[in-house]
Amino acid sequence: MKKQVLCAILFSSLATLTAHAQNAVSGQVIVDYVPLSNYIRPEDSVKTGSKSDFKRIQFNLEIPLSTKVDSLGNIKRWSWKMGATYAKMQNRDYEQQLFPTEMLNAEIGLQYLTSLKKNWSLLTFASVGIYSDLVKVNGKDVLGQGGVLFIKRFKPNLAFGFGPVLSNSFGVPMILPGLYFDWKTNGKVKFNVNFPQGLAAAYQVNKFMDLRAVVNLDGMTAEREKNGKSTLGGFMLLTAGLQPQFNLGKNLKLQLTGGSTLARMYVENDRSLKSFFKDKKQADPRFSPTFYTSVGFKWNMPY
Repeated sequence: MKKQVLCAILFSSLATLTAHAQNAVSGQVIVDYVPLSNYIRPEDSVKTGSKSDFKRIQFNLEIPLSTKVDSLGNIKRWSWKMGATYAKMQNRDYEQQLFPTEMLNAEIGLQYLTSLKKNWSLLTFASVGIYSDLVKVNGKDVLGQGGVLFIKRFKPNLAFGFGPVLSNSFGVPMILPGLYFDWKTNGKVKFNVNFPQGLAAAYQVNKFMDLRAVVNLDGMTAEREKNGKSTLGGFMLLTAGLQPQFNLGKNLKLQLTGGSTLARMYVENDRSLKSFFKDKKQADPRFSPTFYTSVGFKWNMPY
């Protein structure tokens, strides 16, 4: 699968994560850190002496606008979603500048969820945002997307969704696939698989604390000017670790994560149809595995 398509799937799936959330104002603030690790040259896979780190703060908020539930449990729900993520990178001992030193992703969107027949739901969403390396902020940094996802809930703990997503990430509007998969188990030990965000196994120590083993996939995207062309570049980060979660009351959670980067790479492509269908001649730049840590607050306040 081309990484461009994977990025489209990542963007579209994020809009479905709260598709079955309660009528509440929900949000999160997460700060994470990856220390300096060695740059691995793509042409020969040699670990060089050049190093880069990754420091990031994320904020996301969802505000319900209206929610209607009939006697059969069918739902119609409008909500605003907004978020901002800022990352700062330190790049040491490079012969030339290969990677951005800052990235900003800020987005606002509207989504509508409605129940269909036989455990099907329809999620419609549209969003627009700035995805920039902050070197030169202009209209090219504005990316938009919208889509329609059909979500089938096979069981209370199992759901799958698919549908078309329209995005201008590659310069011209393109229809790309959007996918969503969510599976959970109940009991003392809980498993959760959420594609493409990741997976988790949680053990409830007591009513105040859960201990989790997690594997997460995420990243950031930015429009950049390179050799006079508009490109779309970004970091993809696959991490694994232990995550104690503390329940600070009914509606507030504190998450502490410590672990390792399983993969950290930088993907960059020209924003053109030709680039979309063209296979790369060499692998993408990547970095050696290293320590990973994050602190996060999550809340879910009844509206």
